[in-house]
Amino acid sequence: MSLQSTLTKPKAIIFDMDGTLFQTESLLLPAYHKLFDTLRSEGLYMSPTPPEERILGSLGMLLEDIWKVVMPDGSQEAHNRANELLLQFELEGLAAGETLLYPEVKETLEALRKQGVKLYVASNGLEHYISGIVDTHELSELFDGLYSAGKNGTLSKVDLVKLLLDEGQVDYAWMVGDRSSDVEAGKKNELHVIGCAYAGFGNHDELKDADVLISSFSELLKLYEEAVPNT
Repeated sequence: MSLQSTLTKPKAIIFDMDGTLFQTESLLLPAYHKLFDTLRSEGLYMSPTPPEERILGSLGMLLEDIWKVVMPDGSQEAHNRANELLLQFELEGLAAGETLLYPEVKETLEALRKQGVKLYVASNGLEHYISGIVDTHELSELFDGLYSAGKNGTLSKVDLVKLLLDEGQVDYAWMVGDRSSDVEAGKKNELHVIGCAYAGFGNHDELKDADVLISSFSELLKLYEEAVPNT
């Protein structure tokens, strides 16, 4: 899928975080197993830890919806505690410095920034999770804004991206992400969507409506350089 010739150079690019910039499994999976060990020790959830595929397949959802998929048999108390524990263990993992961005993410963002592109994050994650990743990997100076469902209280990524566009006074941008929620957020806000096909968390149909698919993050710079100037 490739429509490079129809792409217009954006004034801004909006990025999802998990599966787009950040190799989520490098942080999520250790935290996931600690979380369920803790829930069992506290008597809040006594079943075995659900398969990793459930949490990986839920990335991109709002956190409250993730637990309905991951542990539908869990109580609301268990879901609430899972929210607290996931953030705690992920922040501890970030502090330990053992997490990974996708290859060439920082270099590509730096190159785009040098060309005058405004860069934003729009994620359904929690505020401190998103800022923690950005700070840990020394990306804060590259972004004009970090928008998250946890910080901004939006009920969908469509609303989150609209808020970003309005507050940033951005009239044309690209949306870059790996899940159907990113495609929907871009399309419903009349943006071109670049689908990231390298993470593998979703199914193959999730990105079928993206304008372009990329198999590595660095391809984004080539897309930008070949796009039609915005007149």
